[in-house]
Amino acid sequence: QVQLVESGGGLVQTGGSLRLSCAASGRTFSSYAMGWFRQAPGKEREYVAAIKSGGSTYYADSVKGRFTISRDNAKSTTYLQMNSLKPEDTAVYYCAATNRGGHYSRTSSYDYWGQGTQVTVSS
Repeated sequence: QVQLVESGGGLVQTGGSLRLSCAASGRTFSSYAMGWFRQAPGKEREYVAAIKSGGSTYYADSVKGRFTISRDNAKSTTYLQMNSLKPEDTAVYYCAATNRGGHYSRTSSYDYWGQGTQVTVSS
């Protein structure tokens, strides 16, 4: 069982930056692939970025070059650095974990989810 707690959301102006954190419980964090997803009002949850246990990173086209996912296995934490934020980045951001493989961009590949943190980008 893994519990995930996100933090770091908030209100920022267009062009600003935020860093989200996702702290995980459990002693096997390093073996999990971690993902970030987001959900805007009235829309489906969408993939943002993922990092595998070995450190390989992947991004949705909409955030490539602006967002950076990373992990600190010693702290059992994964991060999402978000730069050059746009109003369309406004959403609740969720982190997720899986250790059973599957395509990293699909919500169905993940077994554990955090409660989400709100990110609002004002124009």
